[in-house]
This record gives sequence, C-alpha cells and structure tokens, in this order.
Amino acid sequence: MKPYDPKMTRYPYPEITDQHYLVVKKNNGEVFDKNYNYVDKSFGYKIRHKFMRFLLYTLAFPVMRIRTCLKIKGRENLKKHKEILKKGAVSVVNHVFIWDFIGIMRALIPHVPYIPVWDVNMRGENKTLIRYNNGIPIPVDDMRATHAFKKAICNLLEEGKWVHFSAEGSMWEYYQPIRPFKKGAFYFAVSSAKPVVPMAYSYRQPKGLQKLFWKNPLLTLTIGEPIFPDTSLPKNEAIEKLTIEAHQAVCRLAGIHPEENIYPPIFENTKRVDYY
Repeated sequence: MKPYDPKMTRYPYPEITDQHYLVVKKNNGEVFDKNYNYVDKSFGYKIRHKFMRFLLYTLAFPVMRIRTCLKIKGRENLKKHKEILKKGAVSVVNHVFIWDFIGIMRALIPHVPYIPVWDVNMRGENKTLIRYNNGIPIPVDDMRATHAFKKAICNLLEEGKWVHFSAEGSMWEYYQPIRPFKKGAFYFAVSSAKPVVPMAYSYRQPKGLQKLFWKNPLLTLTIGEPIFPDTSLPKNEAIEKLTIEAHQAVCRLAGIHPEENIYPPIFENTKRVDYY
C-alpha cells in the first residue's frame, strides 16, 4: 500500500480522532436517560425488526454490493470458532463509510448484532432505519443513563448476543489509517468474558471498465480470528491489552503493519494507542 497523505482528500477530517464531521439535519429531541428502553424486546419492535431485516436482504445488501463492489473475506474464521462465537461476542471495525454497518450485518450472518451508535444519529433523519436494525444510542453526560446503557449491553452479552462497535468512535469516509480505539468495546468484552472479533474495511482501486462507474475506492471487509481477554490480568490491564491487540489486528487486516511504521501518527494528541 502507498503511504497515506492526509492532504490528498476531499473530506474535512477533524483534528481530533473521534470527532464527527457529518451534519445530521434533524433532531426529534428524544432523551436517552436512565428510563430509556435501550434494548426493546416488545412484540411491536420484533415485528418492525423482522421487516427491516427483510429490507436488508432484498434491498440494502444488493445496493451496498453495487455501490461499493463489497467483497467479504475471512468468514471461515466465524465457522472455525462457531461453537464459541454462538455464545456471544464483541466485534469491532474501522468506521469508513456511512452505511458500512450494512456490510457488517451481511458478513456476520447468521449472527444479528446489536450496534451502539452516536446518540445524534438516533435523533436524526435515519433514526428508524438505525433503531430497527438493533441500534442502541450511546448516552452522554448522564451517569445514570450510562449505567443503564452498560447494564443493557452486559445483559445482551450474557444472553449470548453479539454487540458490534465502530471502535474509533466516529465515521471518517475512506480514511486509510486506523484511528485509535476507544476502550468501551473492550470493557464489555472483559467484563462479560467474551471474545473480540476484529474486522477491517480496506480499499481497492477500480480497474478497467469499473473506472467508468465507480469513482470512489471499492471496499473489502475482512474478518479476523477472535481475540480473547487475558483473564490473568487485573480488569483495567486486561482492557488496555485487549484494546491494543484488537487495534493491531484491525490494522493488519486492513493491510497496515504497525511494526513497519508505514503510517506514523497523523495527529499529535493523546487519543492514540501506545505503540504509535
């Protein structure tokens, strides 16, 4: 891969690695507090969720394939560890495309992950699409709401469900380096003693006739081997270790090798993992 030049882009990447730059036009004013139903198990929700899954299979998956020429690699890693993974897991990925969660849902079949998302998106114009695809808003600036959110996520994992995190914390379209990971996903993996499944989006340049129809890079999603929490360490140390191991795994799945120092730090701030 060629060294990445952050100046060669049309996207307004911020200077803080987890900052958002997309504008959400609507705000319905919904409050995500301790009383919010983070995991809705009602009959009405289940019906809407099944309808949304139908739309995913019949509409969203084909559109994603056409729009990005998505290729999925590494599904054999899910089959190889299916006995462990059917008991629940945390998956993580770099967040590089506005609807990249559609590719995640396609890659993880038959697993149906729950997806913690930016609270602003859960009040915006795409709320219905996100919510009924198992979207869960991440509350901010409210300790009681955060406690309720954590409890909901831990309960899902204890029930053998999958929870998927975009561990960088925000979406930067077609950004090539893997940004530092936030530790939330790994807190839940360690707390629930569940494996982390690293996944990575990487890019291919259109070739031949593809150049006539696709101007953006084409996407490849690669699934890696599960990574297990180190149970011999104190909790905080286990979270730190798992965060770094998962970040390294996602880098390599994306064709980036941290030990070769091909991609030096892009930003001088504290939001990066140690080996940078």
